[in-house]
Parts: sequence; structure tokens; C-alpha cells
Amino acid sequence: MNPPEENDINWDETVPMLPLRDIVVFPGMTAPLFVGRKKSIAALDHAFTTPSRHIMLASQKDAALDDPSQKDINKVGCVAEVSQILRLPDGAIKALIIGKKRGRILEFVKGENHLLVKCEPLAETSAGPEQASAALSLAKTLFDKYSKLNQNVPREAVDALKGMDDAGQFADAVAANVIPRIEDRQKALEALDVKSRLELLISSLQEEIEILQLERKVRNQVKKQMEKSQRDYYLTEQMKAIQKELGKGDGERGEFAELKDKILKAKMPKEVEKKALKELSKLEQMPPMSAEGTVSRNYIDWLVDVPWSATTQDKLDIAEAAKILDEDHYGLDKVKERILEYLSVRKLVEKMKGPILCFAGPPGVGKTSLGKSIARAMGRKFVRFSLGGVRDEAEIRGHRRTYIGSLPGRIIQSMKKAGTKNPVLMLDEIDKVASDYRGDPAAALLEALDPEQNVAFNDHYLEVDYDLSEVMFITTANALHTIPRPLMDRMEVISIPGYTDGEKENIATKYLIPKQVAEHGLAKDSLAISPEALRKIIRNHTRESGVRNLERELAAVCRKAARKTAEKAGGGKSGTKARKIEVTAQNLVDYLGEIKFRDELKEAKSGTGVATGLAWTELGGAMLKIETTIMDGKGKFILTGKLGDVMKESAHAALSYIRSRGKEFGLKKGFQEKIDIHIHIPEGATPKEGPSAGVTLAVSMVSALLNIPVSNEVAMTGEITLRGQVLAIGGLREKLLAANRAGVKTVLIPEENEKDLKDVPANVKQGLSIAVVKNMDEVIKLALTSSPWKKKVKKAEPLKHPRVKHRPTPGSAGVALN
Repeated sequence: MNPPEENDINWDETVPMLPLRDIVVFPGMTAPLFVGRKKSIAALDHAFTTPSRHIMLASQKDAALDDPSQKDINKVGCVAEVSQILRLPDGAIKALIIGKKRGRILEFVKGENHLLVKCEPLAETSAGPEQASAALSLAKTLFDKYSKLNQNVPREAVDALKGMDDAGQFADAVAANVIPRIEDRQKALEALDVKSRLELLISSLQEEIEILQLERKVRNQVKKQMEKSQRDYYLTEQMKAIQKELGKGDGERGEFAELKDKILKAKMPKEVEKKALKELSKLEQMPPMSAEGTVSRNYIDWLVDVPWSATTQDKLDIAEAAKILDEDHYGLDKVKERILEYLSVRKLVEKMKGPILCFAGPPGVGKTSLGKSIARAMGRKFVRFSLGGVRDEAEIRGHRRTYIGSLPGRIIQSMKKAGTKNPVLMLDEIDKVASDYRGDPAAALLEALDPEQNVAFNDHYLEVDYDLSEVMFITTANALHTIPRPLMDRMEVISIPGYTDGEKENIATKYLIPKQVAEHGLAKDSLAISPEALRKIIRNHTRESGVRNLERELAAVCRKAARKTAEKAGGGKSGTKARKIEVTAQNLVDYLGEIKFRDELKEAKSGTGVATGLAWTELGGAMLKIETTIMDGKGKFILTGKLGDVMKESAHAALSYIRSRGKEFGLKKGFQEKIDIHIHIPEGATPKEGPSAGVTLAVSMVSALLNIPVSNEVAMTGEITLRGQVLAIGGLREKLLAANRAGVKTVLIPEENEKDLKDVPANVKQGLSIAVVKNMDEVIKLALTSSPWKKKVKKAEPLKHPRVKHRPTPGSAGVALN
């Protein structure tokens, strides 16, 4: 730094002002500035064109601001001379400036494209000679100590600074290079008293010296530790050499020999064994403490631990397997039949490709527990992992073997856990696999679940082919529409629909109640739940397709019973015989409180514009009431109830059908232009979507337009075309189950779904008259309480009576259709 020269500064003139970021310029300081902001470039250009080349440099209070205002700039700065300017290719400027004199901004003057300021000089106030000399001496001593600790300070700069006798110049020069924080540098610039400036410098030097000493201490400790590790390694190698000369063997060599034996005993395929031995050979050449050695050792361990040849013997006794499946699960005949078919084929064929089954159904119907039963029936190991929320492809295919901590994918990990080549491997929640920037796990599953490819599944970690063809894969899903189509194509989907109330009663009686009684420490016959109470728990305390919540409610009953039993036993020993506890429909409220769900019943009486549809949800079937109101208006068509796009399109298609048949219904031409039609589906907060509400929407509108009530005994499902054709739907079993629960007598289903009736259990159809319909004429004839036809139907299109495919059994609820 050179001594400042301010004699040529004209303090009466305005000078351009340049706001600085992350730098404070002191008098006598020569520094390069890189300037990129337009206003700053303009200020430098202005200064460089003036005879004096003076510019005011003041630091910003917030360095992040791109366009600081006057209040964002410190008032104390340094007037400097722009010595050189170099324009860079990107439009920025590199300027060499020389600090001249401290100054205070008195006034900001707005220029054409940059700021101008009026300044006043700030004179230093010097302390007494003795005080200044003492402070300067201490500062020089500390600076000398700092320079020895900090190797980045050039020796020439140290010598030059030590030779300075002017306390102010020394303080400025050292502050510009030593003080780390911009705020502290600004304080040093604003300190006009030399003694105060030196004290601030001394404080910063002491702080920096402490930090440097601590860093040196840490470096020395690390160096000593490294030296100790190297010394230990050297001595260890010497000891091995001595032991080898003495013929006492080699511990590590023994470990390598043990690893080699494991590799040979694992009965790997020839290529895999060759790769494992090659990796072992590399490991022998590596230093024991190296990171690469750890990676190689883990890799060899994985190759050894993964089952290459170990298998379990399948139980091929079909009768025994059927007995086990019946013991563990009630119903599910289709699933059990498929498992027994697999075992039968396995018994006749020595080797077959493992099937990939997908159990699809609502929560709580026993998909996961069914996998365990299959494994028990076949005598295989059972392993399960969940795919819910998996977003990283490496979770399936494994991580590349490039760093410590890399692992195989979940499939290979599960095979290691099973310990055999032919386990039952369950992939839960396959419909909840997600994807992001880390890859698509669903696509990675294609190879594993394809019977034609999984004979050579390649995991990124193992880097060798692994045979998964003997694994019995089972996947589970709540909904099929979220599973990618290529993945669905690899699987055999077996639907597990919800249980009927009767099935739930059987499951509770045979499985759940004995299980919960045992888990809560109750004697086998100490708790009796009446059939009426059990029915009430099923209908009014749970609403689900499965039995998970039912089991929770039964557990709550058992907890209450356990407390009563413990209280009656008093201070006696556990297991004291207590009086039998009986739970009835009347005292159930004492165990479970008030009912949580009202029965979802049909409408109490037939109403105009109110039609009952049947819907499918992930929790099973449900009733869907659709209401239509006609008002005087201007042709508005209003849809409310949080409907999806498909249902909105169904509503518009239904209206178009009605308009095309308006003459036959007795509606005037252009009737829709003088009215507003409002369709509403209650429970507006619940999203509703699906291609099976068109029929119900059309019936509701016809009823409201013609003022003819819809029979409250009829429920319907089906999609509609513009010509009035009724299209097929899905979830027939669940929908019929919902109708059965609600007490509906007649259900209208599309003709195309007639073939699905054979898969619906008899107890679901009990009490229902099920009619198959082909077009809306048949639907309207059955749904409305009176005929809507005002004009005779053309002979070319005779109105056929819908065929009744199922009538209630004698004595059951419901009416037969004539």
C-alpha cells in the first residue's frame, strides 16, 4: 500500500459513486475490481474520463442486492483514483484503483445512468505518542505471529508492513488483508481515531491467531494418526513376514483361504465362481485398511451368501395343501384353486417356470396373509417386502459397486434372507410404486417378473446373472389402473373382492375371535359374542371390504373383557377362573360405544329425480344417489358433487340421449332452452369418477323432466351411449354386495356383464332380482314407477322386456320380475 495523496482531490465537486460488494477499500490500498453491473460500469467510465479520475467507493450493507438504494450504502467510504481499465469479452470491466482518502457522503446526486455524490474529507485523530507506539508495537508483534501461522501471506508483504512507522497506515494496510468480516473492515474504515483502529486490529489478529493455532493442532493430530496407521501397517507386515519365516502361518492368508473355501462350497455357476475368485485375488493384493478392499470384501460376501443352489423340497400333497389353505383362510375359492393347480402341474412336471400372481383387492381382505399360507402349504420359505413409495430404480436393481455402502437391490437382498433359490417372494403394494429423477422402479421390475427373462436377472451390484425362474412371485395391489400396462402384462391377476357380511361372520367366528381371545390372555370359553352383536359390529362399527377394522373392534371388546376379568380376580393369581362374559347386541355399547356407521339403506320411498346407482371404490361397493332438479331458466346444465371428467361426459351423453328421444317422451322441441337442469351427487367433498354412472344419470333426468318417480326398490349400473345402448361395467360383485346390504330388491346390470354373474357367490345374489338390460328403453321401463312413453315406439325397434337372470329364492326378500 502506498501513502495516500489527497492534495489533488477537489471536495467541492461531485464525483461518481461505485457501491462495492464483499470488499472495503482503504486509503493507500491498490486493488483490482471486477465490475459487471451497468450502473457501476457507467460510474467507472465517467471517472476515467475526468482529469482527476476520482471515484467514491463505498460498500453495500447487503452484498446480495443487485440495485442498492441510497439507504443500502454505507456513508463512509474511500475516494480512490481509477488507474487502469480493461474491458473483458463478457462486457464486464477490470479496473485497477488506488485508495486516496477517507470521505463521508453528504449528498447523493442522480446522474444520467449512475450515482454522483458530494463528499467531505475525514481527518484522522492521532493518540498520544506513547499510546500509539505501544499499540503499534503490539499490533506488529501479533502480525508477525499471524504471518508465521498463515503461510499464504507473502514474505515481501510481511517485511514491508513491519517497516511502516505510521500507525494509521499500518492499521489500514493490515486491516485490508487480515480482518475477515466485511462489517469489521467497515468499522476499521470508520474509526478515525488511530488508537481505536489499532485496538480493533489487535482484537481481530488475536482471534485469527487462535483459529490458525486450532487448525494447526487438528492437522498435527490427523498427521500423527496417519503416521500411527502407517507404522502399524508396516509393523504388521513385518510380523507376517517373520511368522512366515518361522512357519507359523498367516492369519490373513487363513482368512483368504476360508473365503476361497466358501466360494467353492457355494456351488455357483462357473462364470460367477470365476468372477468371485478373481475378486478374491485382487483383494489379496490390496492393503487391509484401504476403502477399495472393504468394497471387494463386501462384494465377495454377497456372492457367497446369495443362494445359488440351495432349494427346499416342495410339498406336493394336494389334499394336505388344500387343508392348510382352508385352515388359514375362509372362502377365496378361486385363489385356492389356482394354487392347487400350480402344485398339481409341479407334481407332474419336473421343472416349470415360476408363476407371477397378482392378488388385487381392497385393503384387509387377506392378500399378504394368503402369501404366507401359500408358502406354508408348499413347504417353501416366505419373504416379503413392500414397494409402496419406492422411487429409486436402485432399490430394485441395486447400486453400482463404486462406493462404500453400495448394496444389491431388494430382490437379491430378499433371496439372501430366504436362503433358498425357490422361496415364495411377495412384493406388496406394487400399485404404489412411484418414479422420479432416480429412475422408474416399475420398469426395473419388468425383467424380474417376466418368466422369459428372469432366468438371467442382472443386479447392478452383483454384475452377474442370477436365476429367479424358480421363485414364486406374488404381488399385491389395491387398484390395477395405477400399475403400468407392460408390468400388468407379466402378471396373472387374481381379484380378491370384499367379503359379504356372512363371510365376515364366519371369519370372525372361526379365526379372529379365537385369535384375539388368546392374544389378550382370556380363557378359551371366557368370552361369548352373540351372533346379533357380531352382526352389529360388522354393519355399524366397521365399513370396509376386508376384516382389518373388524379385527381391531374385536380386539377392543377383548380388552374390555380382559379388564373386567382382571378386576374380578382382584389380588389373586392370574388365570383365576372368572365368570363367563357375554357380549350381546344390547350391551355392545358398553364395549365399543355408540355406533360409527348407519346402515346404508335404500330410499324410504320413491322420489322424482332421485335414482340409485351402484359404485365401486377401493374399499368395496357403495350406493350412489343421484338427484336432479328442474328449474325455470335459460338452458344451464349444472353438475355438482366433485365429479370427474368421465362422469361429466356421461351426464352430457345422457342429456343428448334424452333430447334425441324427446318427442317420444312427450317433451317439446327445445325444451332444454327454457329450463335449468341441476344434477347433484351428495357427499360433495368426496371425488367421484368412473365409467358406470351414465344409466343412473339418464334415469334421474328422465324422472325429473317427466315428473315420474324412480322406484326406490331399483338400483342400477352401466354406461350409456348417445344411441341409448348400455355398456359393460366392472366390480359387479362389489356392487351387488352393496345393493344386498342396502335392501334393494331389483338390480339392473348391462347385458355384457351377464357372463360375470357365474362368478358372484349365491349368498351375494340372495334376495336380489337381477335383470340384464341392453338399452335405455329397458332401463326406464324397469326404473320408473309408470310408463314415460307418450308416443308409440316404432315397430322397427320393439321394446323388449328385460330378461331376469336371477330371482330371489322362495322366502327371501325381493320381488320377481314378470
